[in-house]
Amino acid sequence: MARVKSGLITRRRHTKTLRLAKGYTGVNRISWKRANQALLHAMTYSYMHRRTKKRDFRRLWIARINAAARLNGMSYSRLISGLKKAGIEINRKMLADLAVRDAAAFTQLVDVVKAAN
Repeated sequence: MARVKSGLITRRRHTKTLRLAKGYTGVNRISWKRANQALLHAMTYSYMHRRTKKRDFRRLWIARINAAARLNGMSYSRLISGLKKAGIEINRKMLADLAVRDAAAFTQLVDVVKAAN
């Protein structure tokens, strides 16, 4: 059986990897072996962090809501409980946005929650 060299296919694969490693520093963007290793690590981190990003944002929203609620004389847990009792369905992302951008509207929400309790 004749020997088959995979020169073109290998070159294409290497070129694709090196193109993805374009912004890397040092030998990580020049050497295919190092670029491939760096790319595998980078893709692993990006996969993990796409999931942790959701957790991080939720923690940020809760911290913002808690800070704004305490400025209005209420804790975060009492605010969320009061919103459920009052029948107000608003997610934490929108609540945090209100707390940061429109403090007057957030204060009105807190007043509605205080009245419901």
